[in-house]
Parts: sequence; C-alpha cells; structure tokens
Amino acid sequence: MTLKYLFDRIFSLLGLIILSPVMLLVAILVRIKMPGESVLFSQKRVGKDGKLFTIYKFRTMAGHDDGISVTMAGDERVSSLGVKLRRYKLDELPQLWNVLKGKMSFVGPRPDVPGYADLLQGNDREMLKLRPGITAPASLKYRNEEELIADYVKQAKAQGDSRSERDIALWFNDNVLWPDKVRINCYYASHYSFLKDLEMIFCTVLGRKMEYAGEDIAPRLRFSIVQGNRIKCDNLRGFR
Repeated sequence: MTLKYLFDRIFSLLGLIILSPVMLLVAILVRIKMPGESVLFSQKRVGKDGKLFTIYKFRTMAGHDDGISVTMAGDERVSSLGVKLRRYKLDELPQLWNVLKGKMSFVGPRPDVPGYADLLQGNDREMLKLRPGITAPASLKYRNEEELIADYVKQAKAQGDSRSERDIALWFNDNVLWPDKVRINCYYASHYSFLKDLEMIFCTVLGRKMEYAGEDIAPRLRFSIVQGNRIKCDNLRGFR
C-alpha cells in the first residue's frame, strides 16, 4: 500500500495545481447560479477505521440539506448547474484536498454517511480498513445510480406502490444497491492491485467499462421489477 499512498499524495497535489483553473471556474459558476449559498458543500463521512472526517464537494443542491442521503435523477433539490456538475463528476474535484490530507484515496470504497457503517458485520467490516476513495469499482458499476433509482421508483409507482417516492428510493438503495456495493468493496479490499487502481482511474475519467470481480463493471445498468417484488438486473445473474 506504500505505492498507493505515495501516488495519492503526489498526484492529488498535481491535480490541485493543474485543475485549479477548472475549480475556480466551477466555484464562480456555483456562486452565480446559487447566490447566497456556500460554494463548497461539507459533510461528515465515515473514513478509515470507522473514524469520521469532513468531505468536500462543490455545492450542487440549492437550499439546506434536509438529511436525505439518497438522490435520484430529477430530484428537485439539485440545481440545473448541479445536474451538469454531477454528470461529469466535477463536483468531486475538491476531494483532491481530502486525498492530499490523507483522509481519502483516489480509489477506495465511497465514504458513507454515519449509520451505514454500523450495519456492517463480520468480514464486511474489512472495508473500513481502507481509506475511502473518489472512485471505486462500485462507483463505476453504479455510475448512473441516480438514474437507476429514478427508474426503479417509476416502475414501482406504475405497479401501484403506495409508498412515497423517497421511501421507495431509500428502500431500493438500502436493500439492493448498498449490499452489492459492500460485496464489491470487500472484494476490492481482499484483492487489492495497484494496476487495477490505475485502470479504475482511467475508466472513471473516460467513462469506460472494465472487468472486475468476474463481471463487466459497466457505466449503464438497468433494474426491472419482475414477478411481484423481485428485482432483475441484466448485468447480474439471477434475482435480488
């Protein structure tokens, strides 16, 4: 992991220097498009060894955070500028500072809000030994996560689900997406490869798919509700 640590420190510093004009432009746009709001969004997340740290992003939501951690496409909280920043992952650029400080890595499990880490049991807690990352195999697989959630909510509503859209979205995240992310993150923890890290960074920047853990980590997935409450994904075998 020494090579990973050195890579993170060196290239996060270079990234902050090289991308500073882009970050300045984004900051100006956020200030113009969302006047009265802070340019940066900060939030406590769970980091290495379960310790909390403050993550930084460019603000993409107008108004105050209402405590809801799941976002889906079309969410009215996300500004028009925020939609574009999220699509091209530009809102993540301030996390280069988190990487430089040693709180994050370029590649590692995405840091969750407090609460989810408490649900990890047994070998699943091994993923907490890693620094959280800007990207990860699970991030690549669920690159279009917000669209996936919105599509599932639409299907559920069409089949007569009486729950609110946010309750459906939260259920889908907690019972389908999050467990699969934990599975992939645990595989990453036990099969670490620096070369795979480089490949993940490359695929993240270019939006490419890659093979990982025996499956194609593709930038596009689709879940379908079949036979009642069972859910099928065309990139996974069987049903969830």
